[in-house]
Amino acid sequence: MAKIDGLVKKINGGNNPLFQELYGTDTVVLKEQADRYTSLMSDFEKSYGANDVQLFSAPGRTEIGGNHTDHNYGRVLAGAVNLDNIAVAAANGSNIIRIKSVGYPEFQVDISELVINESNFYTSDSLVKGICAKMKENGYEIGGFDACIEGRVPKGSGLSSSASFEVLIGTIINEIFNDGKMSGVENAIIGQWAENNFFGKPCGLMDQTACSVGGLITIDFKDPANPIVKEVDFDFVSTGFSLVITDVGGGHDDAASQAEYASLPTEMKSVAAELGANVLREVTLEQIVKNIPAIRKKTGDRAILRAYHFQGDNQRVVDQVAALENNDFQSFLKMVVESGYSSYMYNQNIFDVVHKDEQVVSLALALSEMVLKGSGAWRVHGGGFGGTIQAFVPQDKLDEYVKTLEHVYGEGSCHKLFIRAKGSFKLDL
Repeated sequence: MAKIDGLVKKINGGNNPLFQELYGTDTVVLKEQADRYTSLMSDFEKSYGANDVQLFSAPGRTEIGGNHTDHNYGRVLAGAVNLDNIAVAAANGSNIIRIKSVGYPEFQVDISELVINESNFYTSDSLVKGICAKMKENGYEIGGFDACIEGRVPKGSGLSSSASFEVLIGTIINEIFNDGKMSGVENAIIGQWAENNFFGKPCGLMDQTACSVGGLITIDFKDPANPIVKEVDFDFVSTGFSLVITDVGGGHDDAASQAEYASLPTEMKSVAAELGANVLREVTLEQIVKNIPAIRKKTGDRAILRAYHFQGDNQRVVDQVAALENNDFQSFLKMVVESGYSSYMYNQNIFDVVHKDEQVVSLALALSEMVLKGSGAWRVHGGGFGGTIQAFVPQDKLDEYVKTLEHVYGEGSCHKLFIRAKGSFKLDL
C-alpha cells in the first residue's frame, strides 16, 4: 500500500523505467499514461475516501500463430500487448467488492455467498464472483475491496478485453490477500473457469494465459485439462517492426452467420470422427490423406480442407517458435503469411458465404499485401468472418500502411502495438 501523492511523484509524468517497459518510449504516450493513472487515483479517492492504494495492470493479448487450432487440442502462439486495463484498489475490511469502471456504473459483489446464478450470466459481477469462488476453493484468501478500473483493451478488437479483466481481478485478490503467491498460469485457469461456469460462456485458455503470463508464450492443448505453457524468449521490440491490429468491422449475429462460425470446429471434428478420434490432434495428416476418398463422402470437401489447415497451422506454431528462438525473424514472418493464406484457402474463415458481398477481411488482407509484400506479414486475427486482421509492419512502411488501411476502415481503426514482457501484475514503483 502507498499514499496516492507518493505514487504520483514516483510515476513522474511517465518518466520512469517501468512505464517505458509497459508503454514504450514516446514521451507523449508516457505523459498520457501518467495522467491516466493520476486521474484514476483521484477518482478512487473521491469515490471511496481512501488514500492508501495499490496499482495494477493487465494487458490485452494477440493471437500470433495457430488459427482455430485450440478447439481441436492444438498449439497456439500468443503475446501480451501494450494496451491494458489498469486498476487502483484497496481492501475495505468487508465481504463486499465494489468496482467502478470508467464509463460504467459501480457494481457490488457480496462474496459471502458464492454460488452460480444463471440469471446473472454474461455480467461482470458474475465473473468477479466466479473468480472469488474458485480462488477460495483452491485454498486462497479472499476479501472485500474497492477498485476503480480504466480499460484500454477495446471490446470486439480481438485483443481479449474480458480475459484481461478476469486476470486483473485475480491479480488484485492475489496481491491484496495472498502476498502474490498464486502463479500467472493458475490465475489464467481460474479466470477461464469463472467465464465457463459463472459467466456462462465456453472458452479456451489461450486468452487468459497470454494476458496473465505476459510476453510471448506458446500453449499446447494436447491435454486440455493440463495445457503446457512455455515462454518464448524473443524481443519483438528490437526488430523495428510494429504489430498492427486493424479493426475492419463486419461480422453478423444472425443465425446463418453463427452457423458458419460454429461449422469450423464441428467440421474439423467430423473428419477426426471418421478416423475414430474425437479431435484432429489425435490424427495425422497422412491418415487424413490416405482416407480422403471415404471421408469426403461423409463430411464433404470443406471439412477435409479445414482439417488440412489444422494440421498445417498446428505444426507451423512449432516452427514459428523455433524460428524466433533462433532469432530468424524473416522465417517467422514468412510463416505468418503462410498461416494467413492457409486460413483463407483451407480454413475458409475470411468471409461467410451467406454475406458474400461483404468481404471486409478479404479487402483488408489485399490492401496489406499491396503495401507489405516482400517486407512484412499479414493474416486474419482470431475467429474471422469480420473483426480484425494482424500485420507486422517495418518502420519505414508504418505510416503508409496505417494511412492505407484507415482510408478504408476509418481513422483510429489501426492499433499500433508491441509485445510487452509483463503480464497481469502489481506496479511496484
